[in-house]
Amino acid sequence: MNVTAGQVRAFRLRRQHVALRDGTDPTAIARRLVGVQAQVPSAAAQAVAVRTADGTADDGAADAALAAGALVRTWSLRGTLHLLAADQAPAVLALLAAARTWDRASWQREFATAAQMAALEAAVAEVLADAVLTREELVAALVTHSREEGLAGALGSGWGAVLKPLAWQGLLCHGPPAGSRVTFAHPRTLVPDWPGLPDPDEAAREVVPAFLAAHGPATATAFDAWLLRGATPKKRLRTWFADLVADGALAEVTVEGETRYARAEDVDELGAEAPGLRLLGPFDPYVLGAGTGDPDLVATAHRGEVSRAAGWIAPVVLDAGRVVGTWRTDDDRLEVTPFGGPLPDGALDEERAVWSRILGRPLTLRG
Repeated sequence: MNVTAGQVRAFRLRRQHVALRDGTDPTAIARRLVGVQAQVPSAAAQAVAVRTADGTADDGAADAALAAGALVRTWSLRGTLHLLAADQAPAVLALLAAARTWDRASWQREFATAAQMAALEAAVAEVLADAVLTREELVAALVTHSREEGLAGALGSGWGAVLKPLAWQGLLCHGPPAGSRVTFAHPRTLVPDWPGLPDPDEAAREVVPAFLAAHGPATATAFDAWLLRGATPKKRLRTWFADLVADGALAEVTVEGETRYARAEDVDELGAEAPGLRLLGPFDPYVLGAGTGDPDLVATAHRGEVSRAAGWIAPVVLDAGRVVGTWRTDDDRLEVTPFGGPLPDGALDEERAVWSRILGRPLTLRG
């Protein structure tokens, strides 16, 4: 089947609740997207709200889902904090853990040795057996139990490099905040009936189709870039996709001459056209799913305007699913910076109203 890049974007916009804003609640949206990046909490709230008909960035819906154990906030995809649906999180984490990036010599030289990580894995199971601890409390307890005094600095780092492998193995996640301080807990403390991590090959049978249901059609390489920046062993990655094709779960489609994969059940939905202008907030999953290096999403000449210094992903203007500009707010002003000429008068009136609702203040368009 031959599919155009525009039809791919249209499919993604519909499946990601951007075209119709027909998302329901944070858990269902996170499950459909296979995670909402939450490194910046306000960005996660905006990503959920813009996919609903009436949500706002401060409605507390995601916090309520976290408190109920329906969502988990933890380091996951690409080593960044995400909101994951609790029933999907074990499979996602299993694929991240399977790559065992912390076994690499370069990682161990910079952060911790294999023996030190083994000691931390044993210690964290005891330390978080039935406790919710602040970062300071967790670091102190891990150092005491593991007897690895030299890791105190690395454990306390705000980047969490040494804690991420523990999160990927399902040994810790973020707990409810203690005022302005982050806390940590074992997932089973927060999620009823937490099952632990499945076998990674079984997990792939869940996660690969879920990714393609929202972010497809895509290549195996694109999936791996979204998952962990290309860290999955290539033989294992090829096997996951080949097995799903052999079982009839996935189908190959051709997009502008490139072979990609889609769920077999979605192939008939790949013929529609994309909606017009949409505004998405910073770090939106629609952008992160494809990645700013995808020229079908962002023209190469404008990538630096979207993917900025220190890993910041700017709010974007979409036209038929393609990034055609960026935007920002300044008090009550919505300032749009198109990549080409000015947008037609009135073209963004609907989006201005949507973001007035999301941000809880009336916005006046500038730019």
